[in-house]
Amino acid sequence: MNTVDAGAAVGTNGLLSIIISLLCIGLSWWALQNFKFDLLVRHPKSAAGKMLHLLLAIVLGHFVSAFLLDYLQWTQALRFMF
Repeated sequence: MNTVDAGAAVGTNGLLSIIISLLCIGLSWWALQNFKFDLLVRHPKSAAGKMLHLLLAIVLGHFVSAFLLDYLQWTQALRFMF
């Protein structure tokens, strides 16, 4: 593998990571729409309540995307086992 191929592979992996992360954050945002924030937050429609919703979606999306990207990396590493 030459340096051009390695650079393209790194760039592709970076782009894939960005796309998966954004999709997981969006999915987390969508899933959190059904969560009753009014049980935990005094004013869920306020700016602080919306910011909490956004931050929770980012954190949850990050953990889900990290798991998916790790799983993808592990499955690609399996080919070196045999």
